[in-house]
Amino acid sequence: MAADTSVPTTARGTARERQVSDFTALTKRVQEAGLMRRAYGYYWTKLIGSLVLGVGLAVAFVLIGDTWWQMVTAVALALLMTQIAFLGHDAAHRQIFVSGKWNEWVSLIVINLFVGMGQAWWQRKHTKHHAAPNTLHKDPDIDPGVLAFSQYAVEQRKTRLTKWLATKQGFFFYPLLLLEGVNLHVHGIKRAVSRERLKRRWVELSFILVRLVSFFALVFLVLSPGKALAFIGVQLAVFGLYMGLSFAPNHIGMPVVPSDVKIDFLRRQVLMSRNISGGRAMDTFMGGLNFQVEHHLFPSMARPNLRKVAPMVREYCQDLGVRYTETSLVQSYRAVYQYLNTVGRGGLDVWACPLTAQYRV
Repeated sequence: MAADTSVPTTARGTARERQVSDFTALTKRVQEAGLMRRAYGYYWTKLIGSLVLGVGLAVAFVLIGDTWWQMVTAVALALLMTQIAFLGHDAAHRQIFVSGKWNEWVSLIVINLFVGMGQAWWQRKHTKHHAAPNTLHKDPDIDPGVLAFSQYAVEQRKTRLTKWLATKQGFFFYPLLLLEGVNLHVHGIKRAVSRERLKRRWVELSFILVRLVSFFALVFLVLSPGKALAFIGVQLAVFGLYMGLSFAPNHIGMPVVPSDVKIDFLRRQVLMSRNISGGRAMDTFMGGLNFQVEHHLFPSMARPNLRKVAPMVREYCQDLGVRYTETSLVQSYRAVYQYLNTVGRGGLDVWACPLTAQYRV
């Protein structure tokens, strides 16, 4: 759509003010509905239940002993670790407690001690993502890397081989998720041992060390070396796959915003996010990430309230004429695959919207 360059500056300023007030009005409705209240019972049940399940799984692992049936235990552990990581995500967003300190410590214990990842690395990266989802040069989740999530990332590839691989990256994406578990652990450890300033470096390192040493010690004490290595490999692969399948549908395939576009908070979060339809089983499977639009608008909202606020947000966006995207899980996975191949082949359309012209710097 062609931009109307004749729009007066005062009119643009008025539009910006109106769009800022759009989110303010929505926030007022949400608060009046009591949907920003904490869900202590829900989270305490989740936290204690996860701990009990973890202890039970460890006991079962010892009792089952040195057998290849332990690969089933490895899968169960990976699923549990992912569910626990979702709780760490919620704590990092201050969804669980009013106290920032309580949320921070729960996040550290869950992410570092229980899962073995690095909270500081993940939170810094995730905070930048929330501030500017799918925005070039601002959202680290779409920075150039093994995969190209934007045309800019494709253009950074220097060799024929890497350019050719980009054209097929949709085929590689899901198999590559099997390595994501290793990637998450490595990045967390690298950040913890780096020379960068870190608030609780020794707490993070101590928690990670205790988690990894105890995990490897138990596995190699119970299993023979071959089975132990297989167990660790299966656990990391399934953990990475599950994490990837939960986070990938959220934004991949949604509009990519040029860095010189300024857009109000509500539209930035809604237009670049995708919800996944489904019942409460989907809420559990995706750890509440299936309500990505609502999570981005209200990142500190308790997970159980996301389902309650979704109809309100959907109706509000429809009234404003803001596109609200919701698909099935299968459709989202297909969209991710198609988008990655389209980008790699140089077929990505530049984000087109009248707001682009109005908000360019």
